[in-house]
Amino acid sequence: MTRVLLTGFEPFDGADVNPSWEVARRVADTPPEGLSVTAVRLSCVFGQAAEELRTAVREFTPDLVVCLGQAAGRPDITVERVAINVDDARIPDNAGRQPVDQPVVPDGPAAYFSTLPVKACVAAAREAGVPASLSHTAGTFVCNHVFYALMHLLATQHPSARGGFVHIPALPEQVLDGSKPSLPADSVAHALRALLAAAATRTADLRVPEGATH
Repeated sequence: MTRVLLTGFEPFDGADVNPSWEVARRVADTPPEGLSVTAVRLSCVFGQAAEELRTAVREFTPDLVVCLGQAAGRPDITVERVAINVDDARIPDNAGRQPVDQPVVPDGPAAYFSTLPVKACVAAAREAGVPASLSHTAGTFVCNHVFYALMHLLATQHPSARGGFVHIPALPEQVLDGSKPSLPADSVAHALRALLAAAATRTADLRVPEGATH
């Protein structure tokens, strides 16, 4: 049984719901066959979220860690390829913190690549009937903060575990005016189950083009 830690965030920026947590708890309630999934909700606060993640990794000793975050405006599930060592907040977090040009980990590497088979994860979500793509930026807000903190933690303290980050769009109920794309939580959870199954069973990634020109 592969132990999976799946995280989502609390609502932020005045929202009442965060799709990342809605999806995480759905997947944990009905996990893919062969996987034991624990869902943990993280604060949308610089520093605090990273510490909550470290605590969860220590407590549950997962084989696989996938952190989820909301990317309002994106039309599909986006599997993140790289985390960068910078916090540069366009808006304050839920504690009013707004770091600018600060490292996530002082003296840490400039970046970490996900250790998930990212292209295979994208393919698995698509095969589940849900739009997905590979992303080359997780932003510079708390999502990237957690992504980088996760990869640094795994690289320095848990080298046998693998991990990465996945962004998901807004929920339909968040964009009733139709101003942004959205996906239902149940559809995203269905794709995430396929994605986790692929991540748990594959180490070598697919050799297919998923790059970007800009």
